[in-house]
Amino acid sequence: MNIVGSAIALSVVDLAASCRFFTTHLGFRELVASEDFACLERDDGAVEVVLLQRDPELPPSASPGPTGVLMSFAVTDIVTEQNRLLRAHAPITVPLRREPGGQWILQLTDPNGVEVQLTEWSPPAGTTH
Repeated sequence: MNIVGSAIALSVVDLAASCRFFTTHLGFRELVASEDFACLERDDGAVEVVLLQRDPELPPSASPGPTGVLMSFAVTDIVTEQNRLLRAHAPITVPLRREPGGQWILQLTDPNGVEVQLTEWSPPAGTTH
């Protein structure tokens, strides 16, 4: 198998709010958009994000939504990213912290409840990889 691209599709109640979140805070841009969906991409070729407008009249079980979804993006220089996001008043829900294994994490949550985690691995002092 040769995977040449990847995308994640999320069903959200407020399509415009999620589009603004991903374009404003995470560097995505709209590739294709309509009133029912938006396809977002980044110049670096990271995963595409497809946002689908969920019918608010339908029960949540009738359409997959972001509940329990955690998107994770590995980044470089997470401290710089945190500072940029703080200046932009991004909705940071888990401040930058270091996990015992050496991974730095920072988490944001979009207006529809989609959790986005930024990570950077740094070996603990005295270890080799």
